[in-house]
This record gives sequence, C-alpha cells and structure tokens, in this order.
Amino acid sequence: IRNCQLIRSHASSSSIRSRTSMISLFSTTKSFQGISLLLLFCTLEFLKQRCPSSAFTFPTPLSTSTSTSTRAPPPDNRWHRDYDLTWPLGMSSSSGYTPPGSSEDRQTSTTTSTQKAPLYPKAGDFVRYYDLDGGKADGQVLIGRIRFIQKQLGNKGSSNDGKGSSGWSVELSEMEDVGDGYYAEYASRKRFMKGSTYRDLADASPVSASFVRSEDAYKVPIAKATGQIIVRAEQYDLEGYEGPFSEALEIDQSVLEADSIKYNDLKKQIFRYAVIAGVVGTILADLTRSTETAAIYFAGFAASLLYLFFLSLKTDTIGTAETAFGQNVSNVRFGMPVIVLLGVALYNNINNQGLAMTTDNILDSVSGEQFGAAMIGFLTYRLPLLLVQIEGAFKDHAILPGSAGLAMKLALQSDEVALSGALSGAETATAVFLISGPQATGRSELVQKLLKQGEGQFVTPTLVDRMNDGAIFDRLEQRDEFLTVDPTKRYGLTKQAIIAAAANTGKNKDESSSPPILVVDADVELAKKLSKLSGLRLVGVWIGLGSVAEFEKRVGAMIDVGELIISEGETRESTTRSKIREIVKEIEFGISCGIFEFTIINDDLENTDKAVKQLSDAAKYVNI
Repeated sequence: IRNCQLIRSHASSSSIRSRTSMISLFSTTKSFQGISLLLLFCTLEFLKQRCPSSAFTFPTPLSTSTSTSTRAPPPDNRWHRDYDLTWPLGMSSSSGYTPPGSSEDRQTSTTTSTQKAPLYPKAGDFVRYYDLDGGKADGQVLIGRIRFIQKQLGNKGSSNDGKGSSGWSVELSEMEDVGDGYYAEYASRKRFMKGSTYRDLADASPVSASFVRSEDAYKVPIAKATGQIIVRAEQYDLEGYEGPFSEALEIDQSVLEADSIKYNDLKKQIFRYAVIAGVVGTILADLTRSTETAAIYFAGFAASLLYLFFLSLKTDTIGTAETAFGQNVSNVRFGMPVIVLLGVALYNNINNQGLAMTTDNILDSVSGEQFGAAMIGFLTYRLPLLLVQIEGAFKDHAILPGSAGLAMKLALQSDEVALSGALSGAETATAVFLISGPQATGRSELVQKLLKQGEGQFVTPTLVDRMNDGAIFDRLEQRDEFLTVDPTKRYGLTKQAIIAAAANTGKNKDESSSPPILVVDADVELAKKLSKLSGLRLVGVWIGLGSVAEFEKRVGAMIDVGELIISEGETRESTTRSKIREIVKEIEFGISCGIFEFTIINDDLENTDKAVKQLSDAAKYVNI
C-alpha cells in the first residue's frame, strides 16, 4: 500500500519530476515487489506520452461495495487517485478497449480509402480485343495499343457482343506476340501493311503492360492456370467519360449541321460534274475514235463513279460505329480499274469467238488504245474535283486551285502584313550604311577615304573609350553589351551608340540638304550581329577581291609586313592556308546572308578612287 501511494503521488507530478522520483524509489526499494511496480510505472508513463488521450478509457475507482457503477475520468486526462488494479491496462470494468475515433469515422475512412478512381481510356493504353469484332467463341485474342479515341456521331446501335455501344470508337495498333507474354511493335513495313483496327470502346478490355528493356517488348500478365491474358477490367468505366479532350469546348451542333449541309452539297456537285464530264467525254470519243472506244471510255467513267461512291462511303462513316465497315468496304475502289480492264479483256475474247488465248495473262488481249480509253475514262472523276477547286479558288479571289491557291493566298496575306509592317516601321528604323567584307580586302582604308572625301556627309557612331570612361566600359563589358571591341581592347561599339548617332543625324538635317549618312565599318562577325538586331535598316556593301589568288597575295603581303604573325610550329604555307579557309567562310556568309545590296571589287590598292566613288554612289540609296 505504501509503494502504491508513492506511485500515485509521482504520477500526478510533471514528467521530469516523475522520472526523478522513480530513481529514488528504485534506490530505496530493494524488494522484488518494488521492481515490479517500477516496471508498471514505466509502462504507464510510456503509454501516457505516446498514445492519444482518447485511445484508452480510465480504470474504475476502487469501491468496497459490489456495485458496477463507474465514474468518468477527470477532464484533464490525469490518472485518478483511486485505481482499480484488478482490470487489465487500458480497460474498464464496463466499457473495455475503445480504438481511436468513432466507428462511424472508421467506416467513412475505410470507404474513402478503398474507393478507386474511374478507369478511363487514354491514348497509349494496352487493351485486349478479338479479331472477329468482339466474338469470343472463335475469335483470336489480340493485344493492341490505343492510338486514337473518337466520338461515334449519331450512333444508336449496339456493340458486337450485345453489351451495348459505348458511343466511342478506338483506333488500335496490333502488337506482335513474341511469346511468354511479351508483345512488341511490328516492324515499320509490316505495321504499315497491317494498318489500324477500329473497335467499339466497349469491346476493348484494358490490360496492364510494362516495358522490359532486355526483351525490347512489353510484358502482359498471363494466368498460369489457363494461359489467358489477365485484364484490369472487362470494360473501361464509361459512365461519366467525356472523351480524351474533356476540357475542350462542346461541339456547336448548329455549326455541325451547317457543315454537314455544305458537305452533302459538295458531294452532289462533284457527282454532277463527273456525270457531265463522262457524258461529254463519251460523245467526243464516239465522234473522234469509234463506238467501241466510246463504250470502253464509258465503262472507265462508270468505274470512276463507283470509286467516288466508295470514297464518300469511307468519309461518311468516319466517327461513327460503322468506321471499320466503311474503311474496309471503301478499299474496293482500288480494284475498279482492274475490273474495267478485265471486262475489256473478256469482251475481246467474246469477239474472237472463244478462241484460246495465246498467253496465260488475260489482260494481254487488251490493246493500247483500249487501255488508254479505259484509264482516261476512269480518271474522269479528277476533272470535276479540279473544277470544284478552281470554282472555290476564284470565289476566294485566289489564282491557283487547291493547296496551291491556299498557299498563294497565305503568301499574299503575309506579303501585305510584311509590306504594312515595313511601311510603318520604315519611319522609325535606323538607316545604317553597312560596309563589310572578308579580311585582306582593304575595307577599312576605303571607309576612311570615304569619310575624308565626304566633307561631313558621313558620320560614324561614337565608340566607348576605356581610357576616358573606364567604369562605363567595364560595366558594358560585364553585361556583354558590346557589339565589337577593337583589337587593342580600348574601344567598344554598342547598339545604343548606333541609334544615338542616327538620332543626331536626324536633328542636323534641313530641307535644303540631305541628312548625314551613318556609316559602320564592320568585319564579318559584326555584320552578323547587326543583321540580327531589330530597329535597324541596313544598306549593305560587300568589299571583295576578284580571285582566291589575289587573297593569297594579300595574305602573303600581310605576313611580310608583320601584320600577320606565323605561330610557333606553323609555316608560311600553313598560315596562309588557315587564313584562306577563314576568308572562304566569310565569303560564304556574304553570299548567303542577303543583307548586301552592292559588291565592290577592290583589287587595286594603289588606285582606290574608283572603289571610293562606287561606295559614294551606293550611299545615295540609304536615304531613299
């Protein structure tokens, strides 16, 4: 009893104080009973700190009577003074163990955790289907991959297995069974020959598949007992499914109906034109050739009408439950020319009074004229298509029909936009007289003579001097705002300097004289950067030489005067060849960039007056 009182007194204190008293108890109590109570105390402390307050009910108070009435635990969840140590830990004489949370909360949590997300189809899913449109009795089980999902327009039928149509069609790409539950993509040629398969979405069962790199194939689960493919579900969850583009805008039925009317009118127009063209062609063939040729032409024309019919059948069934049927039946149109030629061959055999053919190929009896008449008659359907395109092209004010007319129309529109943009931007664009060219052409010397002879007609942008504006130069260099820096690393050119120089030329112009022209002496690298800048209107002049031999001569002169240094380990020839390769690349840019409107050949370094005069004449186009 005394030890129990010690336990109760320590349990009502703080955690740290309880641990201190526990140590004191252990030191004063040497009996086995003290050790047992100490272990009990540690267990109670552990559960009190680690378990929620509502996890366990409190023991009933000790009573000397036989009554089964209980008293509620204190509101602060502390252990009550009167313990009933006869009940197991965490249980009372009346209620027993109560797990955290109410039963209703547990039931709701279980329901929420076990509720699965709907299994909706998406492109790329692997599915199981059958080769007989869903027939399970005799059909071969196939694995395919969804390539496309489309809505079945106006479908009110049922699926092939009686489950009811889903309202959705899927385009499937069949996978090759390589054994042991592995399925791989067919080779490109075989995949092209197999084509695509169309099924109602209700006939496709989703299958789990994982790619195995070592096999270069997808692994599909197979039941060991039956050897059948294990599907995730017999059908996708179609209730509430809104399609692969559920967030897209809904179809405007009025627009759809209007387009359907236009489509039907277009079909009738094409057939009407085809009939007219066929009748006219038959009459012309009868008048110019013979009745037999006209009949063969008419047979080819009739085959072209059938071709159009089967083609329209394929088009009409797209997006409906009959998509697969329409595509398969429409393939008959490709055999129409062969059927006509076989008819002509039989006609020839009948006219030959059933004589045996001299060859095994029945088509050898068709003459060249008959073949030509049949093929021209069959291709008659192309004429109304061309007429319809021409008619639509003229309605849209285009010159050419079809895609050519559309391309020209877009080109004209882009030209109008570009022209309007050029006219509106011409007033704000900065005009720059760009003089550029490869190395060793004497370009800079020509520019200096032009500026000297211009007498204020030409200006150049102000360069940033490192010596005078060191802080500004360093800041611009860190920001990589320089278009170019001279070889001495002292002067740098910026885009702002070019624009500022152009603004100054505009301020100085008057009505009596033409404004100054902004000249930029640029190597090829600077010319590349200027061509990519917006807000500049470049009038380019390319300075060049007449031949590669002249370039080699200039490079040799640069080596002789020490302007071009031969590196260690290099020779004069290797240095010359390396420099010529650089020059050739620069020339390729000048030819292909399209920014240079004039070319000046500066072959004579002794007499550059002609080249300077040509530069001055080219500058007149800057302010036009």
